[in-house]
Amino acid sequence: MHMADALLSPAVGATFAAGSLAAIAYASKKLKSTIDDKTIPLMGVLGAFIFAAQMINFTIPGTGSSGHLGGGMILAILLGPYAGFLVLASVLTVQAFFFADGGLLALGCNIWNLGVYPCFLAFPLLYKPLLGNSTSHKKILIASLISAIVGLQLGAFSVVLQTLLSGRTDLPFNTFLMLMQPIHLVIGIVEGFITAGVISYVRNVRPELLEQVMQTRPLDAKISIKKILIAFFVLSLVTGGALSWFASTHPDGLEWSLAKVTGKEELSGQHGEISGGLKKIQDTSALFPDYTFKSNSETKESGDASWPGIEPGTSVAGIIGALLVLGFVFLAGISIKAIRKKQSQS
Repeated sequence: MHMADALLSPAVGATFAAGSLAAIAYASKKLKSTIDDKTIPLMGVLGAFIFAAQMINFTIPGTGSSGHLGGGMILAILLGPYAGFLVLASVLTVQAFFFADGGLLALGCNIWNLGVYPCFLAFPLLYKPLLGNSTSHKKILIASLISAIVGLQLGAFSVVLQTLLSGRTDLPFNTFLMLMQPIHLVIGIVEGFITAGVISYVRNVRPELLEQVMQTRPLDAKISIKKILIAFFVLSLVTGGALSWFASTHPDGLEWSLAKVTGKEELSGQHGEISGGLKKIQDTSALFPDYTFKSNSETKESGDASWPGIEPGTSVAGIIGALLVLGFVFLAGISIKAIRKKQSQS
């Protein structure tokens, strides 16, 4: 559900960029009270895992569409809403700048749609009350399903609203809405099951981690998370480096909805100095556009790519992307911790 710049006006893009920056500042401020030496590496490896997992689109049978993991609920549940939101914002930023996945003008909207709703609404208002003090697999599944569905439905509605506010008359509100919501309902159900599976694994390996996050407490120094760190790090490399070959070649839910309304998976941009300048920046910064070597990106965009897409470019992009996110998040966590230390000393 990564939006492209062509769907937005500069005013709407700037407004949601400001809102997302405010949310990032708020989350950073709140995280200063709980971040520690265990939280930072956990944020990094989970960010790498979500990056790699988002490369794998799964086919939605009978629709000609596909979906991919959003990851906001997994991050909020395992890290808490503030760290989870910052990690997802980092993932989306790396995707936009280095892989041309989602536009730079649309980056604020993508962070808002995929991060704010699951981390700041679905997690505290749905997941935590539904799970309560229980950590049974059944409760985890129910809470994960409902919260993932609601979070994605809110995000899909936001996409439709943002195109309306941007004046995209070729995307009639009612028609676009009636396509976006049902297809993302199905994607949300799949995400709910994936979320439940990941959380259940962590519950089996280190239940204390979930308990402390639910109680908004710093991680106990006595809790060893080495096994979890290794597992998610290895999984992110395997997923990005090999499993990404088997991603569905069908358009994702947003592209599918656009095609149903307009006959095209991508719309022509609203040209101007701002959008044109951002496009040039992205063309320069994108080392692996569409998650492959630049020389192969045109083939993938034309729809001529075969399945499975076994190519070195995808593997290199997946591994480097996961490592970029890990490093980006690690530096962000270190910076937040350093600011807290400086403020406490003064």
